[in-house]
Amino acid sequence: MLILFMVFGYLVGSIPWGLIIGKVFFRKDIRQYGSGNLGGTNAGRVLGGYFGILVGVLDALKAFTVIGLVSYYDKDMAIIAGAMAAVGHCYPIFANFKGGKAVATAFGLLFGIGLFINNNFIIFISSFSMFVFLVLTVKIVSLSSMIAMGIALIISLFQSDITITLTILALTIFIIYRHRANIKRIINKTESKVYLIKRK
Repeated sequence: MLILFMVFGYLVGSIPWGLIIGKVFFRKDIRQYGSGNLGGTNAGRVLGGYFGILVGVLDALKAFTVIGLVSYYDKDMAIIAGAMAAVGHCYPIFANFKGGKAVATAFGLLFGIGLFINNNFIIFISSFSMFVFLVLTVKIVSLSSMIAMGIALIISLFQSDITITLTILALTIFIIYRHRANIKRIINKTESKVYLIKRK
């Protein structure tokens, strides 16, 4: 059953919302613009801020939906299946395996863990709050994402569910790996910044 749920999580994660919204409303493949990713950040750059937020929310709902549904059968399997949605988001079978970087999907997983698994939102609230704070101040989404996942990992060490801790550890390493090009640009001080509030 675990393999079946993992495949289910991967397939749900593979739904390319950024590609769908870009083509339906703008007749654009957002992978051909900006960073080339299907995530909310690139969608925001190419399609506009509101559509970027919409894509981010839909991407988060991938893992959230998977973990919610599978949790009715088994909670540990639900966590793993939810993590597979992040893999599907990055390497979507429905979009030639070229997707996003799993940040929004990871936040959907953390929220799902709080709601469906342990009834504790401290990991989600702490990491997401840090993400928002850093985006508003530092304005570098990639850096904000990696630090936020690091916060989630640290906090997960102080709870008793080893499946949650190991899943967040794997997801954190995975997200850092997906941001390896961004890390080089951060070091070289050439990473793009995002301004949620437009400068005059």
